[in-house]
Amino acid sequence: ELYTVRDELQKDFNGTLKKVAAIGYKEVELFSFLQKPALEIRQAMADNGLVCPVAHYELSLEPQLAREIEYAQKLGLRYMVVAWLKPEERRSLDDYKRHAEFFNRAGEETKKAGIQLGYHNHNFEFKTFGGVVPFDELLRLTDPQLVKIELDCFWMTWAGKDPVAYFKRYPGRYPILHIKDRKPGYGTSTDVDDKPGPFIEVGRGTVDWKPIFAAAPQGGVKHYFVEQDFCDRSPFESARISYEYLANLR
Repeated sequence: ELYTVRDELQKDFNGTLKKVAAIGYKEVELFSFLQKPALEIRQAMADNGLVCPVAHYELSLEPQLAREIEYAQKLGLRYMVVAWLKPEERRSLDDYKRHAEFFNRAGEETKKAGIQLGYHNHNFEFKTFGGVVPFDELLRLTDPQLVKIELDCFWMTWAGKDPVAYFKRYPGRYPILHIKDRKPGYGTSTDVDDKPGPFIEVGRGTVDWKPIFAAAPQGGVKHYFVEQDFCDRSPFESARISYEYLANLR
C-alpha cells in the first residue's frame, strides 16, 4: 500500500511510483488521492507499469458516494474500501450495526458501477461489547456479495485472532490481504496504536505467514498488498526487504 511511502509520494508522486515499481511491485493501493485528477493518477500508474485496483476511504464517503464512485471509475478502481472508523464512530455495537447497513447500501451503488465495496479491519473491531465481537457482527450483517473484507493480518493477529480461522469460517469474503508484520515483544491488544513501535518488515516479525498464504485461496484472496505504517529505515528499503522475503517464500 502506498501509505508506506506517503511522505515521499507527496514530494514526488511520479518518482515514488517509479521506485516502487523498480522494487518489483506490480499492483499498488491508494490511501489518498492527494487532490489529483483521477486520470492524472491513472496515467502515472500506467507510465510506471503499475495497476491500482484498490483505494481507501472513511465513513465521510457516505454523503458524497455518487461523486466518489464516479472518480473511482475514472481511476479504474475495482474496490472501494472503508479503511478506518474514528473513535466516536465505534463506541457501541449499535454503531457497527449502523455501519453495516450503510455498507450494504453503498455496496449496491458501487456494484452498479462495477466496483466492489470493502471494509478493512484494524484490531478495535475485536473489542467485545457484551461478549459480541463487532467484526463478526459486520460479517454477519453485511451481504457477502455486496461487502467484502480487506483482511489486515497485522491488526487481526495483534487482536489475538487467526486469519486462517476467519478464512474457514467465512470463505470467499476476503479478496484483499494486507501483508504487514509485527516486532516480537508485543502482546495482544484491541486498542489501536498507530505509533512507530510495533511495525517491521514482512518476514522479520512474529506473524506466521505460511499457513495464512496456504489458506488464502479458501478466503478468496486475489490481491496481496505489503504495508508498513512506520519504518526504521528508508520506506523504499523496507518495501524491498518485504518484497524479497515474499518472493523467496514461494
